[in-house]
Amino acid sequence: MVSIAIAEEVIFEVEDNYQKQTYRNRSHIAHTNGRLLLNVPIKHSKDGRRQKTKDVFVENSFPWQSQHWKSLQTAYRTSPYFEFYEDDLEPLFNKPVEKLMDHNLEIFSVISELIGLDVHTSQTDQYEVNTNYFDLRSLVVSKSEKEQSFSSYTQVFQANHGFLPNLSILDLLFNEGPNTLDYLEEQKLVL
Repeated sequence: MVSIAIAEEVIFEVEDNYQKQTYRNRSHIAHTNGRLLLNVPIKHSKDGRRQKTKDVFVENSFPWQSQHWKSLQTAYRTSPYFEFYEDDLEPLFNKPVEKLMDHNLEIFSVISELIGLDVHTSQTDQYEVNTNYFDLRSLVVSKSEKEQSFSSYTQVFQANHGFLPNLSILDLLFNEGPNTLDYLEEQKLVL
């Protein structure tokens, strides 16, 4: 979100081939035992062929949404701003999800509204290897993630685990509340 907070326009890549092990379907939160992975399960194509990111369906054969919501409640119930935002966020964990990209865009819209982010967004209509835009597509790949040196802020389990960097935007929102956008705008992104 740091890169988005300072952008005038964001173009979401939807025409690329979906890659496993990316932040498109996962994020980490702070939890009693340290970092906890929240993973949105996806349906893989039956014929083993690649899927475009916009065409990836979510696997709903088990209650991942309620599990994620319970994990967030357990982790952040005592944070300064959880109760302030929970009514706006809970529907994301109760509403049926069909496609991963649609769900991610809805999450982006809700978070943007909550933090006061006003940025023009659009989606790609074809995949281009090289673009004329500031290309940040590599940031979704979790395995090749570059270490960022963002400023620390007070986290719920900081006394137990120290500051845990690179967590979900929800960690920042629940701990910093209305200061979330200011915090994001002050950070420097290492590419």
